[in-house]
Amino acid sequence: MNVLQHIDFDTLNALKGVMEDDFNFLIETFIQDSHDRLAKLQKFSADQDADNIRRAVHSFKGSCSNLGALRLASLCALLERKVLEGQCDDLAVDLLVIEEEFFIIKQMMLDFLK
Repeated sequence: MNVLQHIDFDTLNALKGVMEDDFNFLIETFIQDSHDRLAKLQKFSADQDADNIRRAVHSFKGSCSNLGALRLASLCALLERKVLEGQCDDLAVDLLVIEEEFFIIKQMMLDFLK
């Protein structure tokens, strides 16, 4: 995988310009939604539910991409591809990497709001 920046700040700045006063709410919603998505992914992984993992990670990839979380979106795309190809042996490791990246993104976004 190519090394990608964590966040595309041009995307965040454009969203901030469009959303204006609602921008903070957008970021807060993304963060809460991401926590919920990660919890679902953990459950689906524990249940070895590949179809729901694929669906959940595909949706998560889209929301990450929309907010400029480039590396996180890329990690989600990688997991989605692996699940589609039936490579589900390392789901726990893949989800850990995604969670670690999310916590980096979360802090960067919260810092951006300041």
